[in-house]
Amino acid sequence: MYSEPFAKLARHPRMIEPVQDLFGEKLYMHQFKINGKMAFEGDVWQWHQDYGTWLNDDMMPTERAMNVAIFLDDVNEFNGPLMFIPGSHKKGVVDAKHDLTTTSYPLWTVSNDLITQLVERAGGKQGGIVSPTGPAGSMILFHSCLVHASTSNLSPWNRVSVYLSLCAVSNHIRRFKRPEYIAHRDFTPIDCLPDDCLRQPYPVDLPWKNGMPGSALVTSTEPIDSSKKAA
Repeated sequence: MYSEPFAKLARHPRMIEPVQDLFGEKLYMHQFKINGKMAFEGDVWQWHQDYGTWLNDDMMPTERAMNVAIFLDDVNEFNGPLMFIPGSHKKGVVDAKHDLTTTSYPLWTVSNDLITQLVERAGGKQGGIVSPTGPAGSMILFHSCLVHASTSNLSPWNRVSVYLSLCAVSNHIRRFKRPEYIAHRDFTPIDCLPDDCLRQPYPVDLPWKNGMPGSALVTSTEPIDSSKKAA
């Protein structure tokens, strides 16, 4: 919304088109996050499904949304990598409770008992939890119902990643309970830039380049008129 490099990244065809092909529909950017799990200080993220939060807080109708994570640092087994439970997305939406205290960001988290069941179902000690690692520039695509978590980062290496949370346009959120900088309200379909957009000076729209508007902080617990497109 205000950073040219990230605005280009958010329109890169290598990130957008695979998800668009899977859903068979144009996408909009539901969230754009920088997860800065810094050396010695990176916090724990409990077991959760992203769609659990998007459903309960934003009233996203279905789980037709996915995450694209790009490593800005090398990710290894020591600096707080993501932990996935393979196949857990096939369970659909699972029971979750609203945790407002464990981390600085409120999550709809999954109980320890259910995590134990899902891990055993996925293979237990033989593959029931996996942690993708790789060099800076690596990319992961994962479904909004995939149960995941990450431990604290006690290593001397940063683990910063960028997350593009992409949603099918027809599946846009129905409530503006959270500020717009957390859950976007512009459902305009993403038009991809050329593949070399990160290296070339393509123009991009930066609606918040002069500052975030006050309207972005206005929230409501009431559903929006889904026939209207947010401005």
